[in-house]
Amino acid sequence: GRLEAVTQQMGYHPQYLDSFLKTQHYLMHMDGPLPFDCRHYIAIMAAARHQCRYLVNLHVLQFLRAGGDPQWLRGLEFIPPKLRNLNEINKILAHRPWLITKEHIEKLLKISEWSWSLAELVHAVVLLAHCHALASFVFGCGCEQDEGLGGRGSLKPLSLGNQCFCEATAGNNYSQELLRINRKRSLDSCMELDSLRERMQRIHVETEGRDEMRLLQQDREEGEGQGAEVGVHMAHLGLSPLADTDGEVTGATNLACYMQDPDFGYQDFARRDEDQTQVFRVQDYSWEDHGFSLVNRLYSDIGHLLDEKFRMVDGLQSSAMAKRQGCEPSVFKRGIWNYIHCMFGIRYDDYDYAEVNQLLERMLKVYIKTVTCYPEKTNSEMFDRFWKQFKHSEKVHVNLLILEARMQAELLYALQAITQYMI
Repeated sequence: GRLEAVTQQMGYHPQYLDSFLKTQHYLMHMDGPLPFDCRHYIAIMAAARHQCRYLVNLHVLQFLRAGGDPQWLRGLEFIPPKLRNLNEINKILAHRPWLITKEHIEKLLKISEWSWSLAELVHAVVLLAHCHALASFVFGCGCEQDEGLGGRGSLKPLSLGNQCFCEATAGNNYSQELLRINRKRSLDSCMELDSLRERMQRIHVETEGRDEMRLLQQDREEGEGQGAEVGVHMAHLGLSPLADTDGEVTGATNLACYMQDPDFGYQDFARRDEDQTQVFRVQDYSWEDHGFSLVNRLYSDIGHLLDEKFRMVDGLQSSAMAKRQGCEPSVFKRGIWNYIHCMFGIRYDDYDYAEVNQLLERMLKVYIKTVTCYPEKTNSEMFDRFWKQFKHSEKVHVNLLILEARMQAELLYALQAITQYMI
C-alpha cells in the first residue's frame, strides 16, 4: 500500500491523476530514446538529490524488474560513464537550474564513446525534472513519512492490487476507484478563509507594488530564522535493503552512493552579497512558444502530455475557494505559481509581485519555499501549522501546483540551454 500513497493523494483530483498517470507511464514504460533500465536509474539519481527514499525504493524495484544490472545499485562508480556524466546536470537542475548553460549540453553531446544524442538527452532531462518535482510532492503530502513515526496519519493502504503508480494508466478507471473511496472519507474540517478573501480583495485597491527581487530578498531574511524549524540538511539517509529472488541483498544501504557533491543545494536566486543574476524572462522564452515545440520534436508526444498536465493543474477548481464571495481562485493559483518561478529567477513582466505578499501569509510562503527548494526538510509540524485553514483536498491541490510549477521551471532552463546549443 505504501507504493500507492502518491496515487492516493492525487486521487483527490481524479482528472489531474489521469493526466499524471498517462505522463508517468509514457516516460517509464512506452517507446522512447532511453532503455527502460536507464530510465529508472536516472529516476533514482534524481530522487537521491532530495534524499527521497520513497521514490528511490520504488525505482530500485522497477530497475530490477526491467532487467537492470544489480551492480549499478552499488552507486555511481559502478554505472557506465555515459550515465555518470549526467550527474552534473542532475545536480544543477535539482537545486539551481539557472546555472544550466549550453556548455553543459555541449559536454554531454560531444562526439565520443559515451556521447548522448539530443533525443536521449531530452528524455533524460524530462525524467530528471519529473522526479525532482515529484519528490517535492512526496515530501509535501507526507508520503515519505511512516505513519507510526510522526507522519500525517492520513495515508491508508488501498486494496487495489499490487500495481504501483509507476505502472498505472488512465484507462483502467484507477482514479475513479480512488474518487469513490475519497468521497466516502470525510475531509478535514476547516475554517473559512476570511482573511485570505480580504487579502485578495485588497489587491484591487493597492496602488503601489514591490519589485520581485525585493520579494526574494525578504524571503531570504525570513529564511534565516527558520533553520531550527526545518532541521539540518542530511547528507546521508538509510535505504532499506532490497532482496532479489535468490535472497541476495541488492539495494544500497544509503543514498549517498547515488550522489556526488551532496552539499550542493538550493541557494537564493537573488543574494544581497552578489551581483544580480540575470533573470529569466518568460516573454523571451516560454513553454507555450518555445519549450513545447522543441521537446515534442525531439521526444515524440511528450510535449502534448506535459502540456495537458500543466493545463490540467491550472484548471483545477477548489469548491471551497470558488464559493467564497469576492475570491478569484485563479488569482490565488497564479500567485503561488509565479512565486515558485520567482524563486528560480523566472520573471513575468506583466505580473505585479505585490500580489504574492498580499495573498500568501509568511508561514504559507515558508512552507511553499521549503517544499519547492529543499523538500527533504519538510516535516509534519510545518504542514500542520501552515495549513490549518485548508481542507485536505486543497492541501493536495497546492502541492500539485508546486509540483508542476517547479517542473516547468526546470524544463524552461534546460530546454533554453539546448536551444542555444542548437543555434
